Amino acid sequence: MPTCLWACNGVLAHVWLVRASRYGEILKTHILGCPCVMLASPEAARFVLVTQAHLFKPTYPRSKERMIGPSALFFHQGDYHLRLRKLVQGPLGPDALRALVPDVEAAVCSTLASWDGNVASTFHAMKRLSFDVGIVTIFGGRLDERRKAELRQNYSIVEKGYNSFPNGFPGTLYYKAIQARRRLHGVLSDIMRERRARGEPGSDLLGCLMQSRAGDDGALLTDGQIADNVIGVLFAAQDTTASVLTWIVKYLHDHPKLLEAVRTEQAAIRTANDGGRLPLTWAQTRSMALTHRVILESLRMASIISFTFREAVADVEYKGFLIPKGWKVMPLFRNIHHNPDYFQDPQKFDPSRFKVSPRPNTFMPFGNGVHACPGNELAKLEMLVLIHHLVTGYRCGAPPHRFAIYSLLVLVDQSSRWAPAAATPLDPSSQLPDSAYTYSYCYMLHAPVRIDRAINLWGHSLLRWHNT
Repeated sequence: MPTCLWACNGVLAHVWLVRASRYGEILKTHILGCPCVMLASPEAARFVLVTQAHLFKPTYPRSKERMIGPSALFFHQGDYHLRLRKLVQGPLGPDALRALVPDVEAAVCSTLASWDGNVASTFHAMKRLSFDVGIVTIFGGRLDERRKAELRQNYSIVEKGYNSFPNGFPGTLYYKAIQARRRLHGVLSDIMRERRARGEPGSDLLGCLMQSRAGDDGALLTDGQIADNVIGVLFAAQDTTASVLTWIVKYLHDHPKLLEAVRTEQAAIRTANDGGRLPLTWAQTRSMALTHRVILESLRMASIISFTFREAVADVEYKGFLIPKGWKVMPLFRNIHHNPDYFQDPQKFDPSRFKVSPRPNTFMPFGNGVHACPGNELAKLEMLVLIHHLVTGYRCGAPPHRFAIYSLLVLVDQSSRWAPAAATPLDPSSQLPDSAYTYSYCYMLHAPVRIDRAINLWGHSLLRWHNT
């Protein structure tokens, strides 16, 4: 996750802890110069996101709307939003996901194979996996490698500029991102034009959007509306899923007994699949009870979607407090997920807590209400398939060497004589200030030919995996 988002989460958590002790679960503050009401109770979250959702509209900076596209469904509410959401949910429903299992499994296996002999960021590797799964979901298996490379290259530039200062001066990240966004639109328009020329819009998400109508006038969605929603789906599918996948790897490493229990559950499925020679099935992904609880607990602990912004469209009264029209409203999911009133010993990683369903509106890892993430089941499928192949194909052991993590680069500790096959030792003549070093371990995946695969998890504690 971008550093600025983690910093924002930390600041907001600190603001809440300090002020909530004084003022209770409802308080007002200013964020980025805007008056804002912060809410951290299940009842308040339900009020804003479900029962009175029509009084609170989604709010995003104009620069971000421009980057993704103003017609993307999560910028809207009302009839347009409901119709677009229904269109998107179709290709993400159980029937469609059942058919996607082989594609997700192929993407997972390709991701694991891509680590051979490389030093890479776990998060970035997971982002690549999420992007590949998103591409399959949107375009089916019909997109050639050239088009996929164009989409990946331009989307990467858009992503880098998404959280940058919106300065349109040539050469800035924001300027480059806007140019890449226009190229993305062009690539998507070309793909749609080719499909129309063949007379085969397709049954994937893009095909559904191309054949659908979003207004009472019966007009088909324009290419611009389709492109905005395709880019929106890619955006929603990337960082959040990749972040959770990365945290899951960390949590499994930190709890060896739990890891062994998950491995036992997954080994039984692998044995039923003739030692992994047969593909996973949808029914098997539904039978991974312990693994599913690990995912739920990871979602609670990490709380990747820590909060959401809404804006009051009218004066709203809640529990005797007036929320003026135009004020920002901020339900804090992370604070609810870490509240001991709802989750006993909330700082403890304990998947067994999900043997019993949590109280309503206390667990909202994908949001809540009409704007909840429509792709949450696809994300869970990705997580289940990745865990299956990781824990059945590799075992974990203590790493013998340390790495220095600096500016998201993995540098070999100068005191060490050992380095993975593809790592470049730190140049002794290139000295960094002592304060620049943050020592950590690196994830190592060992293939049968003993090629090292190193994965940097931002700077958190890392581990070593051996091929089994």
